[in-house]
Amino acid sequence: MCRSIKTLREPYVPTVTSADIEAAALQYVRKVSGFRAPAAHNAAAFEAAVSAVTAATATLLDQLQVRGTRPTVAP
Repeated sequence: MCRSIKTLREPYVPTVTSADIEAAALQYVRKVSGFRAPAAHNAAAFEAAVSAVTAATATLLDQLQVRGTRPTVAP
């Protein structure tokens, strides 16, 4: 896959920001589409894909359970 996409889960990264997730999503969409920056007629589809991948990545990271850590329990 794309070597510039970093692993974003613990223990590789102690904290992940929304900017980190969006940057990874952008790199993924660029790789899959073959466009660094899409033409104007593809811009909406490109941005929609980045948003969808960002949301899916955030959901994945929120739901992953890393061995050796305790899940955070809400009070």
